Amino acid sequence: MQSVETRNVARDSLFLFAELHFEGRPEPVRVKVRNLSAGGMLAEAEVATERGARLVIKLRNIEDVKGAVAWVQGPRFGIAFDTQVDPRVVRAPVAASTGPTTPSYARSAVTRASYGEGPLRTI
Repeated sequence: MQSVETRNVARDSLFLFAELHFEGRPEPVRVKVRNLSAGGMLAEAEVATERGARLVIKLRNIEDVKGAVAWVQGPRFGIAFDTQVDPRVVRAPVAASTGPTTPSYARSAVTRASYGEGPLRTI
């Protein structure tokens, strides 16, 4: 008999990492996020967990999300969020910082600002 999909919630298949903090455990767990919807996600990690375990999820571009383990099947487990998230925001590239995008060690020591507004001289 085939397994029938009974959920009617749109999910995005993706591959990114998140950090989970299980209640009562001092160390965070890094997981692979296999799919994500507004109300939950499929995570994969070699971690011992059980249905109902409470946790906090750190996903990129959004605030921490509280939730609970909804099901466990081997290294994969489903997480139901307490509040909905916008999966598009999580999928978006990490927001650019306000500082320079090139690390200081890779930038030129000579800039136009060093010589005023004129063209740079080459020697």
